[in-house]
Amino acid sequence: MSFTSYLVYFLTGYTGLVVAFYMLSAVVPKAAFVARALAAYISLIICAIYGVFASIFLRIIGREQIAQWAVARAFKYIMAFTTGITFEVEDPNKYLETVRPAVFIGNHQTELDVLMLGCMFPKHCSVTAKKNLKSIPFLGWFMTLSGTVFIDRKSSKNARDAMAGAAEEIQGRKQSVYMFPEGTRSYAKEPSLLPFKKGAFHLAIQAGVPIVPVVAANYSHILYIKNLVFNGGKIPTKVLDPIPTTGLTAEDVDELTRSTRELMLQEIIALTQKARNQPIAVPVISAKFPKALIVPKLGKHTSIVAADFASQ
Repeated sequence: MSFTSYLVYFLTGYTGLVVAFYMLSAVVPKAAFVARALAAYISLIICAIYGVFASIFLRIIGREQIAQWAVARAFKYIMAFTTGITFEVEDPNKYLETVRPAVFIGNHQTELDVLMLGCMFPKHCSVTAKKNLKSIPFLGWFMTLSGTVFIDRKSSKNARDAMAGAAEEIQGRKQSVYMFPEGTRSYAKEPSLLPFKKGAFHLAIQAGVPIVPVVAANYSHILYIKNLVFNGGKIPTKVLDPIPTTGLTAEDVDELTRSTRELMLQEIIALTQKARNQPIAVPVISAKFPKALIVPKLGKHTSIVAADFASQ
């Protein structure tokens, strides 16, 4: 039996399994979690394979800087079809199209943020990755072919030094980058942000480019892994005004990090209110409890995040 035949049998069986779990979810709601997880996984595999060929082709014609954009868009449409999930991006001033180069940053909630990138990723932009990933077969090849900006942390003592090489790449290639300053997924049920790491801010200042925050509403009503929740739906996402870094130095990083985080948190809460169609008050930092956000909700005060606003 040929490879093509095996592939056809696999895809047919996989599709049948996904459809079966979707049908079962009408009786057993938790089955929807399995159905969408399977659908998302095969969608990711398909886009990864497409990405390798797309990157090779675009590099041959000298357009490798749009490779990650092309793969991101493919993932957006495939996921909308297979899972019924999409991120609705609000960008009235078209910053995604006109601001270049820049350091784009966003909140990091779950693995579904890959789809958020698929929906908003601008052209001439790439993710950042550790330099040692270059040597990993397939993944490293795709990253290299598609113009990933690599950061060499192994030979650097701090975030500022680690970003020096990446800053030169951004300037030389006029290549924007996208980073998650939280550094890891929060898996938060309520709108919140983990403490920010400073790398993205050092990078923007060293490269002399603006920071463009992109925030997505808390979507625990769409995906909440702890409770096996995985629903279809649209998630509001907003591109905020660029924050200039011209004239700033390393001494300004702490304040830039703090003020940007506060701005993003306020916008996340506003977008979450829109997504849930229920009031969520703007957070107030209590002098008595400086490490907690106390948010009035439904007549009670509920602490939704215990994270120090001081940068780390």
